[in-house]
Amino acid sequence: MAYLTQEQRAELKKVAEAIVAPGKGILAADESAGTMGKRLANIGLENTDENRRRYRELLFTADKSIGQYLGGVILFHETLYQNAKDGTPFVKLIKDRGIIIGIKVDKGLVNLPGTTNETTTQGLDGMAERVQQYVKDGAQFAKFRCVIKINEAANVPTDVAIQENAQVLARYAVICQSNGLVPIVEPEILIDGTHELHVAQRVTERVLACVYKSLVDHHVYLEGSLLKPNMVTQGQSCTTKYTPEQIAEATVTTLQRTTPAAVPGITFLSGGQSEVDATVHLNAMNKYQGKKPWALSFSYGRALQASVLKAWGGKEENVAAAQKELLKRAYLNSQAYHGKYEGEITSAGAADSLFIENHSY
Repeated sequence: MAYLTQEQRAELKKVAEAIVAPGKGILAADESAGTMGKRLANIGLENTDENRRRYRELLFTADKSIGQYLGGVILFHETLYQNAKDGTPFVKLIKDRGIIIGIKVDKGLVNLPGTTNETTTQGLDGMAERVQQYVKDGAQFAKFRCVIKINEAANVPTDVAIQENAQVLARYAVICQSNGLVPIVEPEILIDGTHELHVAQRVTERVLACVYKSLVDHHVYLEGSLLKPNMVTQGQSCTTKYTPEQIAEATVTTLQRTTPAAVPGITFLSGGQSEVDATVHLNAMNKYQGKKPWALSFSYGRALQASVLKAWGGKEENVAAAQKELLKRAYLNSQAYHGKYEGEITSAGAADSLFIENHSY
């Protein structure tokens, strides 16, 4: 049986730990062309290759100080091969800022037949070859997203969906590691629904316990991996409101019960929370008193970029202002990593909900 060598393990562990080094998180800039089109439409821009490239150039040419707050950036396939206006590859711009390059390797959701709208994720076929190419082209970690839904009336999630997605994530992780990429394991439980906090906690515990059983069964090297979970929050349409402290307690308790101490870091997804809420909740978790053997950090897409897009508006003269917004949000989340976030440096729209029903990208 082929296992990772000591050298392979050491390299994976080094990269995983560097991504979540103190105060550092991840910018998830891995939106597909279609999802990026929706973002651009919000600011009145057409979804063209050039507009997507212009926006991403804005992100990757931000002041080099951003490297203090970002350990990694996740790219979409298209973006890995794009260049700045002056011809400099985005890969070089990102590396020059001391940021590690990641790549989205899943191929989107498909329905699980025989279930009530539950899904699994495509992308395992041909993954080894794709991963080998991505490593040659500068990537050092990967991301693969599976989705779990909560629908109490339909007894969702089912064991079938949980087990199927756990197996898929384990296969992905072992393929990545054997070919030199650190896998970020992302079992996202959507916030769609009316469920209370305790229901979200119970489901998240079931899912993460199953995921880690599968990872161990597949001989995934946990020290060379990261987890990208949802925060444990009530459903978007739940009428009960919970404090950041209650959400922090539910989330950290869930992780304590399910996530091995060998995992270097938890890089939370924002899951449609507003920019402010995502930062407030991360801060509350890092302030929570209790055993936390892993770094608690961030891997945000919408919650790092919503204000940036608004400030840019597609106009060249607004690039510097938009980059300031990115630096600000990255700094504030870096403070939250340390449990030292003290409130907002005002920006329009930072408290707006970023919820998208049944979100896919």
